[in-house]
Amino acid sequence: MYNFDVERPKTVADAVNALATDEAQPMSGGQTLIPTLKARLAMPSVLVSLSGIDEMKGVRKGDDGRLCIGGGTTHATVAAEAAADFPGLAGLAARIGDPAVRNRGTIGGSVANNDPSACYPAAVLATGATVVTNNREIAADDYFQGMFATALEEGEIVTEVKFPIPQASHYEKHIQPASRFPLVAVFVAKFADGVRVAVTGASENGVFRWTEAEAALGGAFNSDTVKGLTVDAADMISDLHGSGAYRAHLVGVMTRRAVDAING
Repeated sequence: MYNFDVERPKTVADAVNALATDEAQPMSGGQTLIPTLKARLAMPSVLVSLSGIDEMKGVRKGDDGRLCIGGGTTHATVAAEAAADFPGLAGLAARIGDPAVRNRGTIGGSVANNDPSACYPAAVLATGATVVTNNREIAADDYFQGMFATALEEGEIVTEVKFPIPQASHYEKHIQPASRFPLVAVFVAKFADGVRVAVTGASENGVFRWTEAEAALGGAFNSDTVKGLTVDAADMISDLHGSGAYRAHLVGVMTRRAVDAING
């Protein structure tokens, strides 16, 4: 590690002002940033901690029926407080990392970082959620722009995520044992007007929608419908944990399992 200053704002407005400082970087739960600092892959002169901003915390049902989750809300809180309204999302949050990660990591940090193997981006994209910042609202289909890349601008903070609640949903994750990140995971969300399927952990381009599976499941919602479908292995991550072909195969397996879980 190295010397840096820490700012602890109590409001979003104060956090935005603190981030205007040269080389300032926001920190939410710190589950990704702290290891990055230890490895000196990032060396900001100022860390702006978002953990003390109460207006960015909590789970509530909006007037429009969407589930609104503050960007500073921990995974453990989402797992507990979203269970009644959105069990698919609560189940996802309950399986992130280990208890230490779930009690420190936040949904806003995960969505802002957009790790290619992060869990929340799959739920955001599969439900067509809206990412709210201190400046604007961004539709999920416009927000995710590639591995670790998002539509966020410099100094912009994820203050809330608004989730349309599907009729049924399930997150199926094949865990990489060493990191607890998904090797491949799929979130399936069934709505009255169609189905959305989002895949994380698999692609070199980050989280993506599997539109072929969406179209097939929109016609007949059962796992047999997607049995003959495949994704292009050339676009998949290939590393010591699994080849691109293996990950492409797992996309189909995880999707079928998610559909079977929804159908009971």
